[in-house]
Amino acid sequence: MTELVTFGETMALFAARRTGPLRFARDFDLGLGGAESNVAIGVARLGHACRWIGRVGADEFGDLIRSTLAGEGVDVRALPDEAATGLMIKGRRTADHIDVSYYRQGSAGSRLTPADLDPELIRDARVLHLTAITPALSASCRESVRHAVTVARAAGVTVSLDINYRRALWPPDEAGAWLRDVIGQVDVLFATEAEGRLITADDPRPADGGVDPAELARALGAFGPRHVLVKLGSQGAVEWSGGRLLRAEPYRVTEVDPVGAGDGFAAGWLADWLAGAAPERRLGTACAAGAFAVTSQGDWESLPRRDDLRLLERGGDGVSR
Repeated sequence: MTELVTFGETMALFAARRTGPLRFARDFDLGLGGAESNVAIGVARLGHACRWIGRVGADEFGDLIRSTLAGEGVDVRALPDEAATGLMIKGRRTADHIDVSYYRQGSAGSRLTPADLDPELIRDARVLHLTAITPALSASCRESVRHAVTVARAAGVTVSLDINYRRALWPPDEAGAWLRDVIGQVDVLFATEAEGRLITADDPRPADGGVDPAELARALGAFGPRHVLVKLGSQGAVEWSGGRLLRAEPYRVTEVDPVGAGDGFAAGWLADWLAGAAPERRLGTACAAGAFAVTSQGDWESLPRRDDLRLLERGGDGVSR
């Protein structure tokens, strides 16, 4: 039985090795990246059966996506498309600032349709995981998300949504309207503070003018989700579940590449939810997985396995013998 099914666009990823303007880069590392497939890899590494569905080009990059995801233990349903696989280019302008550019308009991944999603594959899963990236790619992708949510709800499958807002894909007012329309059908919601404010109209704020993440989580929960996770980066995270508020402190690691931290967080939480872990433990695992994600170059390469989680709990000199 597949425990988690997800779909979306996965792209070939070129990451410049040299820091500075991208035009001076001469060497690149080739990999892949996509929010949904990152989560599938993360959940699979933590011991659960996952399936990823998407369209890829009949090109070397499409073959890379197929083979890499399969090698990570993800059941891959990569549908061939006459359009090219999308590209992501990552450059490090300074030691502390990463620029990410996408070349995905009209790509194979953006041509996903509801007909590509076999309803039985969704009905057989325990969790359908989505992001708000997919509906921003095209009209057919937006229809695909609607179709999948409808099938999952009818079958009693838990629906998980990580907002993952991308300003380059759609403006905040359009994204907010879509999110407010769909959030009532979502069981688990992942959001940063800024993403949460796309949905809420009143932006709960304490006296000092900042956003109170606890109040934001409660406000988002009022829209319908049973579990709301507000990611606070270096400040940890807040979870609102069934009227109960939980807080988790961050893990201190040396950050190398921040991209993919949110996907790692979602993967950690979902994996422990699938395992039936206690709320405090699943939130801790989410923070740990998000911390691991930033410790090396790449969107998913550092996502942990179960044994890796113990490394953040150990003291000592940092050497495993």
